Amino acid sequence: MSVMAAEEDLRTRHILPISTVMSLTALTARQIRYYEAQGLVQPGRTAGQHRVYSLRDVDVLLAIKSQLADGFSIADIRNLMHPRHQAENSDEAVRQMLRDELLQQSRFAPDAEMRQGFGFRRSGE
Repeated sequence: MSVMAAEEDLRTRHILPISTVMSLTALTARQIRYYEAQGLVQPGRTAGQHRVYSLRDVDVLLAIKSQLADGFSIADIRNLMHPRHQAENSDEAVRQMLRDELLQQSRFAPDAEMRQGFGFRRSGE
């Protein structure tokens, strides 16, 4: 087993009780259980059915906390974590999103002139 694989194995091993995770993340038990119910973390269980978390779970919980502070919703976070739940975008849909973003950016720069480039074409061209 390589060193990288051994480190990854240690990071995914479910050994931390919820009290330790609460101390490491400054989240309440209720918040942690809510994120579990939302499918964002999957703790292991002891023989007595107590939750045990991995270091990877702690990383995920800290990322969730940060993303919520940045204004993301739980649905946004779920989509970021599990992109397979998102609808695939066609090339045309991606181009349209890029056009919309370029137009949005130009609104913040009043002197900005729309130029052809980056796949942007003016209507009728």
